[in-house]
Amino acid sequence: MHFEILVEDVSGKRTLENLVPRIVGPNHTWKVVSYKGIGNIPRNLDAKTDPAKRILLQELPRLLRGYGRAYLSDPRDYAVILVCDLDDRCLKEFRAELLKVLNNCDPQPTTRFCIAVEEGEAWLLGDIEAVIRAYPRAKTGALTNYIHDSICGTWEVLADALHAGGAKALKEKGWQTIGAMKSTWAESIAPIIDVENNRSPSFQYFCSKLRELAEHE
Repeated sequence: MHFEILVEDVSGKRTLENLVPRIVGPNHTWKVVSYKGIGNIPRNLDAKTDPAKRILLQELPRLLRGYGRAYLSDPRDYAVILVCDLDDRCLKEFRAELLKVLNNCDPQPTTRFCIAVEEGEAWLLGDIEAVIRAYPRAKTGALTNYIHDSICGTWEVLADALHAGGAKALKEKGWQTIGAMKSTWAESIAPIIDVENNRSPSFQYFCSKLRELAEHE
């Protein structure tokens, strides 16, 4: 089985490049493709978009149609995995929108939608012990009250624990600095995450979808 994993930013790519091999094992191939933001699904699913902007949801209809055509000869050998943040969306409504995009494809690629609740940093916070191992000087008070996959400003929780001045100081530096710090956290924490005991429900859902596909190729 080959997995094409689409993520919304570089920090997600860094996280999954460390975790996917430990989830699917050595007998499968995979590629993580990062975009420059999540954006929104276009209302007209057949409208032309600008691929150069690399906005994930904006490009999703075109991407899934392309995967469907490219792998039509043997659809058992690959799967597309979309990984993106829930943010402030309704999970049920968001899944319905994503399925509408997939159902608009003919042929349909084998696809799974794996949504990090609330944000990708929830998957890092799913293993608090790994966070503290990576950052022994972390402010543990910012971590002890975190409820896994809660809607709480997830990256801000991690920033308050790891960055001098917390999320407030990072926000003052702008989104480029925030993005760079998210990638740094991912590179430091993801390699030592305990995949089996990660307590993020949305991460475990992601693991289960990859393993189901790997086992039934």
